[in-house]
Amino acid sequence: MACLHDHSCEDHDCSSNWSLYKHIDLPKGHLESNEGDPELLVYIPFTSDVKIKSISIVGGADGTSPSKMRAFINRDGIDFSDAQSMQAVQEWDLVENLNGVLEFQTRYAKFQSVASITLHFPDNFGGDTSQIHYIGFKGEATQLKRDVVATIVYELMPNPSDHKTKAESGGGYSQVE
Repeated sequence: MACLHDHSCEDHDCSSNWSLYKHIDLPKGHLESNEGDPELLVYIPFTSDVKIKSISIVGGADGTSPSKMRAFINRDGIDFSDAQSMQAVQEWDLVENLNGVLEFQTRYAKFQSVASITLHFPDNFGGDTSQIHYIGFKGEATQLKRDVVATIVYELMPNPSDHKTKAESGGGYSQVE
């Protein structure tokens, strides 16, 4: 892992020392639903497969914090209609977490090999809008990076035109009949 400082991150725990969370202007930096509609949908892709142990959500004050959270794993392109009708991998009843001290545990066995996660927040604690200031994940990443993709072709039935013999390509062998 390459670091932008003078030591190897493998030998040190850089996650807390190099986190910029404390420098975020929380009142100004947030997701917010439309007026009168508390529902939010957040898609988060990862650069490598991850195992998620817990999720932390910091919501807004005055009833704008989400009251429920639903998670979908490795499902791209989910819209609000899909989120409302699909079975989530896990659902949580949330509590207002304005200081980020609460973590909501996952059913860890179901949160292995996560390439992306979609979080659906269908409701809040009575505010006109829903606000999310921070979404945090605890867990571990695998070493396999998403930008390394292998293309593998499988043949159920071989196509002879794809497999030229030496006789067909001008080689010294003749075809046996």
